[in-house]
Amino acid sequence: MKQQSMDAQAGQGGGTTRRRFGLELAGTAAAVFAAPAVLRGRNLNDKMNIAIIGAGGRGAANLDGVSSENITALCDVFEPAVEQAGSQFPKARRFRDFRRVFDHSAEFDAVVVSTCEHTHAFATLPALQLGKHVYCEKPLSYNVWEARVIREAAEKAKVATQMGTQIHAGDNYRRVVELIQAGAIGPVTEAHVWVGRAWGRQSAEDARRNQDIVHVEERPTGSSPIPKGLDWDLWLGPAPARPFHEVYFPGPKWYRWWDFGNGTMSDLGSHWIDLPFWALKLKSPATIEAFGPPPHPEIAPASMKVVYEYAGHDQAPPLTLTWYQGADKPKAFHDGTIPKWDSGVLFVGSKGMLLADYGRLKLLPEKEFQGFIAPAQVFPKSLGHHAEWIHACKTGGKALCDFAYSGWLTEANHLGNVAYRTGKKLEWDAAKLQASNAPEAEPFLRREYRKGWKLA
Repeated sequence: MKQQSMDAQAGQGGGTTRRRFGLELAGTAAAVFAAPAVLRGRNLNDKMNIAIIGAGGRGAANLDGVSSENITALCDVFEPAVEQAGSQFPKARRFRDFRRVFDHSAEFDAVVVSTCEHTHAFATLPALQLGKHVYCEKPLSYNVWEARVIREAAEKAKVATQMGTQIHAGDNYRRVVELIQAGAIGPVTEAHVWVGRAWGRQSAEDARRNQDIVHVEERPTGSSPIPKGLDWDLWLGPAPARPFHEVYFPGPKWYRWWDFGNGTMSDLGSHWIDLPFWALKLKSPATIEAFGPPPHPEIAPASMKVVYEYAGHDQAPPLTLTWYQGADKPKAFHDGTIPKWDSGVLFVGSKGMLLADYGRLKLLPEKEFQGFIAPAQVFPKSLGHHAEWIHACKTGGKALCDFAYSGWLTEANHLGNVAYRTGKKLEWDAAKLQASNAPEAEPFLRREYRKGWKLA
């Protein structure tokens, strides 16, 4: 069935009435996009002053996303990245150390953070403490504790924030959220999320799947010449010191190494777990258990599975959410119950299933949903992921993937890796920020930083 006709059909039944559903989502949409008329008329055409921290790779894409504004500062530990960005914005100050950017905080209103994962929190926190609006590339932090620190700092700062989960602005994701929250498939008790990518320590099967990516399976004993213009010590930042080697830089090579990133889980989990997290209004899981090859001390796994259990409440039953990466896939994928999409999200409800990816959705079994009438579309079409954040900065509104939301998402994603690395089913106490049954999880929840670096 074509998606257009599916969108026109989905929406009969379910415990939530169409009117109540429309009012709930309309309130959310209004909070995101509406602002007093006088504020809209006065501010939306004014340009903000923005500091860019991380100008290469994802930073270049994020810079392009906010290039309609005044770019007053450009910072990157790799000088060629600053030079390239500076050719487009010649009046911007140039920096190598992002800590020095904040010495000139009077010159900018907002900050875009696109450094590597292990320094996200270090560039984001001082911006929040200075009352600056912040856009931070995903994942929001390197670990669970940092995610909590950033979310709480954002709440205190009361500024506009957005995590760079760009697909959150996609029309298809918004339609899926509407359908699930309208009760199109009834109360949801299972969600399955899988991705084909496997950036991590590989099995033989993983290696066959990823022939286009060069992998090293152990930490190098030697070193490589440091590329001209790269400040390796600043790139390391709070991470433990080690000699430069080409297996770490440039990205996405560093994603695999525990000292700098968290593999496929924190990378693509930000995009794909985002959908059930949003649609089912999730926060902290009750338990987390992971399955995969024996943990490696240096490198994240290419393939693994994580099972999250969420407690039920008045509006929803208990939920099991399962994440699969690399070679791992849901049972429904293998037995032919659903189409074999390379990556996807499957919601299982009392009245059927909903299968989605970035641009498609299917209500299943299709024969059971013939003649199904869709609820009215409530979410407005996105202004664009960066544009939503800019709009929020200028109007006092909020972006849909702000830190109040994405902080919880980031915590949950990191917990999947914590469960994997401890090898235990974690009983999670969100209020105390600890696994009550696994004190050995503590070093994976937060870490000691290299001398000279402190997150405060």
